[in-house]
Amino acid sequence: MDCMKGATLVKGCLWAHLFLFTICSSKLLPPSSELVSLPSSGIFEPIEISPSVLPHYPFLGKTLPPMYPSFPKTYKPVLTGKCPFNFSSISKLIDKTASDCSQLLAPLVANVICCPQFASSLHIFQGHITKKSDVLVVQNRTMADDCFKDIVEVLSSKGANSSVCSFTSGNLTGGSCPVKDINTFERTVNTTKLLNACSVIDPLKECCRSVCQPAIVEAAFQISTFETNTNINTNTNTNIDVLSDCKGVVYSWLSRKLPSEAADSAFRILAACKVNKVCPLEFKQPVEVIKACRNVGAPSPSCCSSLNSYIAGVQRQMLITNRQAIICASVFGSMLRKGGVLTDVYELCDVDLKDFSIQAYGEEGCLLRSLPADIVYDNSSGFSFTCDLSDNIAAPWPSSSSMTSFSLCAPEMSLPALPTSHTEYPGCKGFLLDLVIIVIALFILPLNN
Repeated sequence: MDCMKGATLVKGCLWAHLFLFTICSSKLLPPSSELVSLPSSGIFEPIEISPSVLPHYPFLGKTLPPMYPSFPKTYKPVLTGKCPFNFSSISKLIDKTASDCSQLLAPLVANVICCPQFASSLHIFQGHITKKSDVLVVQNRTMADDCFKDIVEVLSSKGANSSVCSFTSGNLTGGSCPVKDINTFERTVNTTKLLNACSVIDPLKECCRSVCQPAIVEAAFQISTFETNTNINTNTNTNIDVLSDCKGVVYSWLSRKLPSEAADSAFRILAACKVNKVCPLEFKQPVEVIKACRNVGAPSPSCCSSLNSYIAGVQRQMLITNRQAIICASVFGSMLRKGGVLTDVYELCDVDLKDFSIQAYGEEGCLLRSLPADIVYDNSSGFSFTCDLSDNIAAPWPSSSSMTSFSLCAPEMSLPALPTSHTEYPGCKGFLLDLVIIVIALFILPLNN
């Protein structure tokens, strides 16, 4: 409640809550004509917020009215009984994964939060279930199927939705990798180098000056070429599959050697480096935008209207990180340039990076931070996660229609310092997602049907 009482806090915390308040008010409050307008200027100074702007919802501890959807109820998992593993040994990891893949939020955060954590939990499970044996994978495919079913069941019993991710029981078996036993692995790989590279990873350096990732690739390549003449054919696609399968074996070995928390941290940082290199949004051909904006040289109502309408459709897809937003803006800008739009319409129409993520009244969006993030569940405040809302960063207009040389590691592409409001203002540790649940149930999900 500290956030709602602090009407004089700076933008980083205050606008985080206004993001939720304004979306929810579109469904839960009277028409906008009956409300006081949100402030449109002076956002770097203390702002007085009229109570009429804020939606009326029950205080914590009181029964929610019918319009507020309830949280998914947990149930006792019904396991196959055929997976020889005690899931309580990784209970913290299971709880974290279930929280990151919470049922109502999973579709919106699958790319950045849920699936990277689910992948990490599978790697760590694979290392733990084989820890007392001389193999690094689940060699029995039937057992792999049973264990995977149990993992999904346990997560579901805690309110998770792992179906948004593409993993299967095959991820536990090592696939076509020719080395699956620990003795051959440790004879083939420089394990000291691998462990030193991945024991502690700097999340700010790994993505651009990688240490752990090259060590994993090197180890995977070494075991993928073991007994090459009998195990690997010359088909390029097969070699790629084998290398990918062998990376899974390397992850399993690391999971055996590192504490679960250290392994999970390392795997999540590596996943963040990967997902932040690609825009996860889907862009349809912007025919109408190109038609309206092709010959503009000054602000044009028809161009900006068409551009804003197109982006409004894109931004409903999911929550993305600030670095993904840079790539997405550049990808879309390249599509416009290829269609003949040479003027920087982002600048003409005031398009910011946040415009590529979920919005409230088109004024404030939520960009997730590029560093690994988690959804946190608290009995008193519900689900929460941290958004980067402090800086209105202009969307970058590409210099050409090609994306081949694009890199976020170039100095000129550096992001401003990420906000630290969660440490400066103890009462504001991210979004209170008891309201986001309402957003999803009443505003976002119906648009996707």
